[in-house]
Amino acid sequence: MIVERSLHPQFVSNTYLVADSPGGEAFVVDAGGPLEPLFEAAERQRLTPSHILLTHHHYDHVCELEGLLARWPDARVLAHPLEREHVERASADLAPGAQLQVGGVRIEALHTPGHTAGMVSLHAADQVFTGDTLFRESVGGVRAPGHTTYADLKRSIMDTLLTLPPQTTIRPGHTDPSTVEHEWEHNPFVRIWRGLDPEGERPCTALGQPATLVLLATDYDGGRKAWVRWPDGADDIVPGSQVRVGD
Repeated sequence: MIVERSLHPQFVSNTYLVADSPGGEAFVVDAGGPLEPLFEAAERQRLTPSHILLTHHHYDHVCELEGLLARWPDARVLAHPLEREHVERASADLAPGAQLQVGGVRIEALHTPGHTAGMVSLHAADQVFTGDTLFRESVGGVRAPGHTTYADLKRSIMDTLLTLPPQTTIRPGHTDPSTVEHEWEHNPFVRIWRGLDPEGERPCTALGQPATLVLLATDYDGGRKAWVRWPDGADDIVPGSQVRVGD
């Protein structure tokens, strides 16, 4: 399978051009990266995208949508019904469990809420495009616009994405690829969820409120992502920059 990637220099968000083989129909995943590398790849591989599939509606994943449609005006833009309302140019719904055939590639839409209510991951052959749900050795936050809950995010990762075959390549919405096997063994959030590593118990202030710091881990951009627990026992995934550890 052909997978070409364009990475936005500021947002470090990925846009993917995907096809079964040269000289046919293709699809694009998200619309946040520089477009010229994708246009060049499409010409080199003789590909024509018929679909633009959006994992979610955040700006860094849709900001180049108009440019894609200017180049390929007949491409259908699909998003989950809960995301489509935020994307004016989305032309059809990408319902959970829907299967789509693009050339020789069959794509299944996996509903993976948490970071947003209508987040979808896209499973195609031995690849899964995970949007902002699962990154290499990190996870999505649940404080972005349109988010749902920590429990949703955990279920999306543990009960949906990491039940795929171990050698499945993970293509996240930001930065570098990984595999299901690698995240199962090395993702610090997953290791605690599996009971392999202990939870932290340090007091902290998160988003200006008292909390317990369960985990502070490196995020996809070199910053930090924090798992915190509030006094009522509820868990949350927040930016590490918004956490201060008590003395």
